[in-house]
Amino acid sequence: MQSKYKVGLLRLNLVLAALLPALMAPASTNVTEALLLWMAAGWLAVSAALVEFSHRRPALVPWQLLPSLLLTALLFTAPERFPLWLWAWGALVMLPQPAWMSGLNLLLATLSWGGLARAMPPEQAAFAGAVLAALLLLGLSRSRDLAPLRGVARQRAHLAPGLRLWPRAQLSRDLTRERARVHRDGVHGELLLLRTGRPRFWSQAQRLCALTRSFEHCYRLDGHTLAALLLSPDAEQAERRRADLLAQLGPIQRLRATPLARVVSLAEECRALERQTGAADVNKGAGHG
Repeated sequence: MQSKYKVGLLRLNLVLAALLPALMAPASTNVTEALLLWMAAGWLAVSAALVEFSHRRPALVPWQLLPSLLLTALLFTAPERFPLWLWAWGALVMLPQPAWMSGLNLLLATLSWGGLARAMPPEQAAFAGAVLAALLLLGLSRSRDLAPLRGVARQRAHLAPGLRLWPRAQLSRDLTRERARVHRDGVHGELLLLRTGRPRFWSQAQRLCALTRSFEHCYRLDGHTLAALLLSPDAEQAERRRADLLAQLGPIQRLRATPLARVVSLAEECRALERQTGAADVNKGAGHG
């Protein structure tokens, strides 16, 4: 399987969006306003550069929090210049975010509207509040509708761009398919579990993906456990290949290799890895059945 990251259009939109505050900043007469605009331009530009977040640069909560704080600060600093930016709250609440972040955005949107409403006639303030409330409800509703799709996408996506490393949930699904393939083609398949230290985890994950074939999949089970589904013509060649792979992979803390025909469940194999006393446990048995 291959995952194609279609980020070009999103990156272009973010760069174009960054140009707007960057062009507005030099015309600002207020130093605070200019600083906020430059910060907004910088946030959008850096976001464009980091669209493909890797395992070393996850989408941290402070990174989500920054645009909300910048928007609030701009609406309070220069409400007469940025009244239309009030409607941006409808888009911000639509972004993937924890529940507390959604609540904070609703609070900041209400405070922003309150700051602008003081300079409006009562009827205009009420109308603006009603429109803002409708946009927030639409944004929250859309975010809720998209949440299951985002969850499925995260389960099916590579954990890092360009790396054939899949989440634990994908391995649970792939075990059934690979067992059927082993039985159908009469080859030897095995589940390889590797326990490594956290500081070396990602370097060994990259090496494991490089050492396995393109049609074999590697997985991250937790912060210190890797897995791979290996296919070989027979058990003897599988053993030689495993030894070569481990020699190139470097030192690991614990290893467990089990023919797919003998794998009862992923959970059971993980428990066995935890219980084993030796550094390596290689189960012998039929490679297909």
